[in-house]
Amino acid sequence: MDIKETSEGGIIILKVSGEIDGSNVLDFEHTLKHAAERTDRLVLDLENLEYVSSAGLRAFLIIQKEMKKEDHTMTIKHVNEEVMGIFMVTGFVKLLNIEED
Repeated sequence: MDIKETSEGGIIILKVSGEIDGSNVLDFEHTLKHAAERTDRLVLDLENLEYVSSAGLRAFLIIQKEMKKEDHTMTIKHVNEEVMGIFMVTGFVKLLNIEED
């Protein structure tokens, strides 16, 4: 997993690539939390994310809930077919704020 951070007008954008699984989910969650603490609008670009495990899905959900409590938003963009399939099968398309291309 690799995460590149950029920002545009106060919005933090995290471009996530590779795989999120049990071996790196704590790093992923830490990076999301750190970014969420510094903005009220977080965007996750998942164009190059190849796989996400159930542990990774949990991390997405935790951060989104924390941001919602503060009236902040987390948006997921550019989800490729494989990862979208995982979101659909698990029902996460209804739980996460996913912006379709």
